[in-house]
Amino acid sequence: MSLFCLLWLPLFYLFWRSVSSAGESGYGGVWALLLGSAAAIFQFFYGAFIKPGGFGFSRWLSGCVDLVVVPVLLPLLVYLLLAVFRVVSGTVDFTGFALLWIIPMGALRAVNWGAQGDPILLVLVPLLWTAVAVGLPFLGGIILRGPWPARIPAGLAGLALPFLAATVYWAFFRQEHRLGVPLLALGMVPLVASCVKMAWNNR
Repeated sequence: MSLFCLLWLPLFYLFWRSVSSAGESGYGGVWALLLGSAAAIFQFFYGAFIKPGGFGFSRWLSGCVDLVVVPVLLPLLVYLLLAVFRVVSGTVDFTGFALLWIIPMGALRAVNWGAQGDPILLVLVPLLWTAVAVGLPFLGGIILRGPWPARIPAGLAGLALPFLAATVYWAFFRQEHRLGVPLLALGMVPLVASCVKMAWNNR
């Protein structure tokens, strides 16, 4: 399971580059790896920002802030700032930038969580990172360029996806698999749709 946490993100990034039509130029990838490494090292030594207190809301909030959502939203927000100040070119896609950013975090987490052998941390969390990193830019693309009838549902789905990912983590932590499994499947829909769309466009 530690090997999955270590290799899943690099392998998925390679898969994404193979099906994605977005080019990558300039220093976007370098910035993603450098800033992602700095963020991963900081959190590795600092620890959790929110101390979970059992199985309730604090556990859900800790999963949202420290584990699942914020680590993936941060590179998306940073990319926006870098693009605004023209530090990176506009050809680097949001998804590729976010995936590169979280690769160092996955490697450090594999070391940190390896002794626990917890499949929720070593398998589920990297899957949720990927779902958010791919799903949010995909839904954002629909909001900006999709047909008008699809924009409102895509906007609502984009707002719900991060909280859905945190809820999936919380449900599996509580061993409520009847809730966690369908929510996980629902959260993976934008990821699968994005990959299918990319592969179809590049067929």
